[in-house]
Amino acid sequence: MSLLGAIEAGGTKFILAVCDEDFKIIDRTVLKTEDGPATLAKVTVYFDRFPDIAAVGVAAFGPIDLNPQSTSYGYVLDTPKAGWANFDFLGYLKKWRDIPYYWTTDVNGSAWAEYRHGANSEVKSLLYLTVGTGVGAGIIVNGQLLSGFGHPEAGHIMIQKNPEDHYAGHCPFHQDRCLEGLASGPAMEDRWGLSAKELVDDHPAWRIEADYLAQAAMTYTTILRPDRIVFGGGVNHREVLLPLVRKRFSELMAGYLATPNVDDYLVPVANGDDAGILGCFYLAKSALTRA
Repeated sequence: MSLLGAIEAGGTKFILAVCDEDFKIIDRTVLKTEDGPATLAKVTVYFDRFPDIAAVGVAAFGPIDLNPQSTSYGYVLDTPKAGWANFDFLGYLKKWRDIPYYWTTDVNGSAWAEYRHGANSEVKSLLYLTVGTGVGAGIIVNGQLLSGFGHPEAGHIMIQKNPEDHYAGHCPFHQDRCLEGLASGPAMEDRWGLSAKELVDDHPAWRIEADYLAQAAMTYTTILRPDRIVFGGGVNHREVLLPLVRKRFSELMAGYLATPNVDDYLVPVANGDDAGILGCFYLAKSALTRA
């Protein structure tokens, strides 16, 4: 029986898992993220337990190089994460075991899980927005993950600052001018002194957060016209947020463009915290089929 492997590679932790041909998880583990060589040494030790793995899907924190024609394809690029900048992630795995790999971003992995089996299984185009330690988006257009010169960094779109917000911003590149700088989990905690988990439902933080996410949804809508936008990540776990985003989105759109009913258009993630792993499995299967 051929097995599939999954590597959800985050800046804080790596989630590793193995599934059978029916995508049933048969084993999984979590590793603390160290530097590149130390982490991948432990990754390969884990997968050595499963000699029948036929392909692996890798969804990695970035920025990463997704261009197969590039000399740095498979690398983690210029990241502030210690021990990872310009690290040949995919090359390390190929030296360990020469099998098919699907190499993509962490948010693309989650987006693909939602596309294949989740909130968007019946649509052809979607945008998956994760709001947590950072802000990022996986974009699928007509059944294909979107990338060009590089992968999208949709968390760094410019945002109009809410007049009630006097926070200086958390992004080291754009401060209070981009979505991640204003709406990420660390930005919320730095601004309010409480994490998203700790803020009460009637705190003004949620109205401001909803404004920023609604602005982002409007921008994505006008440029990409997806069939659906899915909200994931730790901040979006709070149920108070999405209804406020829908309300503000409708106000900002002001009837300009036709979209599906807002409750069907702006939706929560369906696969929860398993989205990244499931996406890796589906993409591993795709890499195996392609090979």
